[in-house]
Amino acid sequence: MTAVYLVALGLLGCAAAATLYRVARGPSMLDRAVAVDVLTSLSMCGAGAFAMVTDDYSDLPVLLVLSLLGFVGSVSLARFFAGRAP
Repeated sequence: MTAVYLVALGLLGCAAAATLYRVARGPSMLDRAVAVDVLTSLSMCGAGAFAMVTDDYSDLPVLLVLSLLGFVGSVSLARFFAGRAP
């Protein structure tokens, strides 16, 4: 493993910890939903970094499924919260 990969992994870990804090302490459900979307993006970045380091791109379909899941989840939550009055 290179130093760049270790630094990237550490930064992704710190970002995931901050995101999990927002999921637990979010003042509203919308904040928690955005945090879960960010956590999905962070997991995609981690899987992409792992694929680059190992030169094994067989998990690219997993990235595709995660991106579609994040998009559909964000759109459905946006439609759900748009119908509610603040």
